[in-house]
Formats: sequence, C-alpha cells, structure tokens
Amino acid sequence: MSPRGTLHLLIGPVGAGKTTYAQRRVTRSPAVFLDLDVWMVRLFGADPRPPEGVMAWYLERRERCRGVLWDLTLGVLACGTDVVLEIGLLGQQERQAFYERARSEGLELVVHLLDAPRATCRERVARRNQSSGPFTQRVPPEIFERAYDAWEPPTEEERAAWAIVDE
Repeated sequence: MSPRGTLHLLIGPVGAGKTTYAQRRVTRSPAVFLDLDVWMVRLFGADPRPPEGVMAWYLERRERCRGVLWDLTLGVLACGTDVVLEIGLLGQQERQAFYERARSEGLELVVHLLDAPRATCRERVARRNQSSGPFTQRVPPEIFERAYDAWEPPTEEERAAWAIVDE
C-alpha cells in the first residue's frame, strides 16, 4: 500500500490570501489545490438566484460542493498526493467538525491560517473583483462585510489542539 498524502487545510477570512498561498505552494511541491470558490463559480455562477432565500440557495450548493470536494480529497490523498484544500470554514464549530472528520479517516492534517486586517482583505477583494478571470468568485462589498464578520479566528485551544501554522 502506498503512503497517503497530507491534507493541508487553509483557513482564514475572505481576502486573506488563501488562494494566492495555495497557488504558490502547489508550484513548489506535488500537490493538488481544491478550492470551493472555483467549483461554486464554475457550477453555479451563471445560474439565476432566487428573488428570496438566496442564502439558503447558496448554502445548499456549497454543501453539495463540499461533499464532492471531500470525496475527491480522499481519493487524491489515497494516491499519495498532498491536497491543499480551501472550503470556506469560517466558524469554529464547522472547523472542529472538519478536524474530527479528518481524524476519523486517519488523515495527516496540517492547518494553515492566513489572516489579515479587514481593510487589507477588503482592498484585495475589490482588486480581485476588478481583475479576475472567468472562474473567480466575485464578492460584492456587502457580501464581503458579512463574510468577514462571520470569520471566527481560532482560539488558543483550537490552535494547540491542531498545531495551526500561521502563514
């Protein structure tokens, strides 16, 4: 049996530099970058949004993508290739559930934290919105503020339990 790859989970607020970090990382080592935003834009970006309940619409699709990304992650890791994964785990409870899931699979997990002040993230997202490619998640200012507010930085307990690496 070949050795499994390592799962590198990226966490941080919107605009903190997770995608840039991942793109650089995969050029330096054999790894696959799996990014929820790319999947969401490619699969659902052109779909009409409902006039009401757009958040429920988004969350349902996000969970479907996360499920496929998880299955793909397990397959890639089983082949001995590292995975750099960014799936928008903003809250402590959802991260804890993810960590436990990785543990239950016996995965080697490295958690990388990328963080930046709100103003820096806001500026990066505004630049990305103006100069992005066809499968880049565009984040309107009001959605940026909501998403940044939803970010829960890791507690000292979370950091210690999972040896979170500050990037």
